[in-house]
Amino acid sequence: MTMKNITLAIDEELLGKARNLAERRKTSLNAMVRSLLQQEVEQEDRIAWAKAGMKRLMEEARAKAALDDGEAYVWTRRDAYAEREDRLLSRHERPDLRGFGEEES
Repeated sequence: MTMKNITLAIDEELLGKARNLAERRKTSLNAMVRSLLQQEVEQEDRIAWAKAGMKRLMEEARAKAALDDGEAYVWTRRDAYAEREDRLLSRHERPDLRGFGEEES
């Protein structure tokens, strides 16, 4: 990985506090800035992933409504969590979230 240098303008008081914090953490100011920037970029990636997932869910709901004579589809808890449950609990059999396998009324 190639590293590039940048120049930042920072208030003297903030710079002093940041240097003290870096010293207490036994790291460098450079490492702290890199870490903070990395966290911000990763957060943006997570937001983009979540937005894409929401868009996919909305498109699926529209497609399902089109198949159901145009009636709006109402999401259930099971719909909302099914993919997550399958991913997290794929190796385990589990009862329904409510009713423990009893038929819904």
